[in-house]
This record gives sequence, structure tokens and C-alpha cells, in this order.
Amino acid sequence: MRMLLLLGFALSPALVGAQAPATTSAAALGPEQLVRKVTGDVLEAIKEDKDLQAGHREKALALAETKVLPHIDFREMTKLAAGRNWTAANREQRDKLVDGFRTLLVRTYSNAIDTYRGQTLDVQPVRMSPKDEEVRVRNMYHTPGRPPVPVDYQMLKTPEGWKIYDIVVDGVSLVLTYRTEFEQEVRRNGIDGLIARMKEKNAPPPAR
Repeated sequence: MRMLLLLGFALSPALVGAQAPATTSAAALGPEQLVRKVTGDVLEAIKEDKDLQAGHREKALALAETKVLPHIDFREMTKLAAGRNWTAANREQRDKLVDGFRTLLVRTYSNAIDTYRGQTLDVQPVRMSPKDEEVRVRNMYHTPGRPPVPVDYQMLKTPEGWKIYDIVVDGVSLVLTYRTEFEQEVRRNGIDGLIARMKEKNAPPPAR
């Protein structure tokens, strides 16, 4: 449940932000501007689609695939979540870990879609120098009738532009939370056991 909350905070289609100009290339945007553009684009898509407003799972996932997930560095995220086990894994195992972790997070997102209604995200100004290649974009997540919750995106500069590699909700890191679970599984069953466990979690439910 905690992971549902973490990922839901980060990728919820209800996030609101000031939209950057549509003609601006995402790769050319700074981290703050990118967060504003992505959240603005998602909000605009929801306003124009009643199925998205109703929490349509397939459409919400398609929206995430096109508007949100391209701006997440799943390889870096998996590397941090795997910790020291990443170094011990071979290339094939690493690729399988990345694929499994990406699918796991996307499935978690899909299960959290209906949890959020009417929230807004205030993106805070980012203070950085032109040479910085790693920043934290601080945000405040507002839910009607509840205290605001800090939601921070750890972002890394890549050849494709700025990408998110960790999400910190109210001081709790998504990748570090998964690292504990991953380390326990590797101790019991090795890296291949972790890959198998993620595959098991990602398997679709049996047809009724």
C-alpha cells in the first residue's frame, strides 16, 4: 500500500502544473520547466477525455506511456533500488531487472489511478547552476481537506534531457524502499530469484 501511495503521488493523472509552451522540446527544458510541462500536458489531456476523468485504466496507462514514463530513467532507478546487487548482476540480469522493475512500477501506477481526485501539485522554483547535472525538484501536493505533502523528484541530466530517477514522498524514497525488499529477496534466492519474483508480481491475473 505504501508503494501505491508513493507512485500514485508521483504519476497521478490529477497532478496540476503550469504548462510550458507546446512548441518547446522536452529535451531542451530545465527540470522545473519539464515537470510543469508534463503535468500541464497530462491535465489538458484529462480535460479533453471523459474516459480519463472516469479513471479508465487502459487510457490512463496510455497517457502515462506517452506523457510521463519517457521522462523517468528506469535504468538508474533500478540500479539504485538494486544497490550492491546491481554490481553483482551480469548484463542480461540487469536488463531483466530494469524491464521487471519498469513493469512493476507501471502496474502499481495503474492500480493507484482511482485513488486520487481533485489534487494539485505546486512546483517550487529550482535554484541551480548551468553546470549542475543532478537536482531535486521540490513540490507540494495538495489534497482538499488535508495538510499538503512534500513530493520531490530527484532528476538527472541525460543526453535525452532531464529525467526522474527517484521520488521522495514526505521524506520516504521510492527506490530506497524497494531496495530493502530487493535485498531480502536476493539474500533468499539470488538475483535470478529476484527476477523471477518480479515476473511473478507482473503476471496478469488469471482469467475468470
